Amino acid sequence: MKPKRRRLFFVITGMAALGLAVALTLAAFDDNLVFFSSPTDVYAKGMAPDQRFRLGGLVEEESVAKTDDGLTTTFRVTDLANAVPVSYTGILPDLFREGQGVVTEGRLSPEGVFVADSVLAKHDENYLPPEVAEALKKSGKWKGGTP
Repeated sequence: MKPKRRRLFFVITGMAALGLAVALTLAAFDDNLVFFSSPTDVYAKGMAPDQRFRLGGLVEEESVAKTDDGLTTTFRVTDLANAVPVSYTGILPDLFREGQGVVTEGRLSPEGVFVADSVLAKHDENYLPPEVAEALKKSGKWKGGTP
């Protein structure tokens, strides 16, 4: 084989290997590119216990309760179609309250309770994260204006 053809062969092989590596990387990130899962997604996908993910939606009205230890709070996150019970131990953000948008990060326990490591609340009355608003619109029960 002539040096020119050998060089072309190595360049083409290198480009193919690079393309394959990019394709495999993107395929591995496919499930992780979603900012959060709504309660309907959790039930539809059948999330496995101890699988780490983000859960987003609205804090269900009249669902917030403190346990006896004073640090653990239980509440339900809803997308107005389904709801997932959440347990969080720690200090909640100042803006956390019923009827407001939240994104929680953690794992689903075998009992079906989402054990949150962190809770993020919206920053003012006029803002709802676009992903939360979209999930609420998909549920068919969105009553708010355009986010």
